[in-house]
Amino acid sequence: MDTAERLIESMRELLWERGYVGTSPKDVLARAGAGQGSMYHHFRGKADLAGVAIARNAAAVRAEAAQQLDLTGSAVDRIVTYLLRGRDVRKGCPVGGLTYDPDVVVTPELRRPIDEFFRWLRHHLAELLTEAQAHGELTAALDPAELASTIVAVMQGGYVLARAADDPAQFSHAVSGLRALLAQSRP
Repeated sequence: MDTAERLIESMRELLWERGYVGTSPKDVLARAGAGQGSMYHHFRGKADLAGVAIARNAAAVRAEAAQQLDLTGSAVDRIVTYLLRGRDVRKGCPVGGLTYDPDVVVTPELRRPIDEFFRWLRHHLAELLTEAQAHGELTAALDPAELASTIVAVMQGGYVLARAADDPAQFSHAVSGLRALLAQSRP
């Protein structure tokens, strides 16, 4: 792995562990095993490197989500598979967790890949929910876009609850409630 890649991967890890504000260029260089001028040789600065790392994190989380959501089977089953996929919930979401970082939310270049990921996820879920309605899995009375936003909000909230209590069962409870909501939404 070349120096630029080591810097990106180090920034990806540190963003998930410490956030943007909590990560200094010195931290990134130390984690990457790179020399002092390396970051500025490959990137315009911390924000530029973080933008690349955030976009890469968002792409990785999107690929993982698509893996479950694009399986064969009923639309509701694919959503449930996505909800139940293995993840370290105490670490939080590597994308959603950055929305609590004040410098990220006020910097359009840093916020953009996060917003794009969540727009994609809501849209993809809404398409699956529309498919579920068309196949009689869910009542037509539900608004797929609203329910998609609810799914994303419950998952992100589940991360917060699990982290606050240092208890992954809190995420599981949130997902169980969401599954019950989907089950009760059958025609």
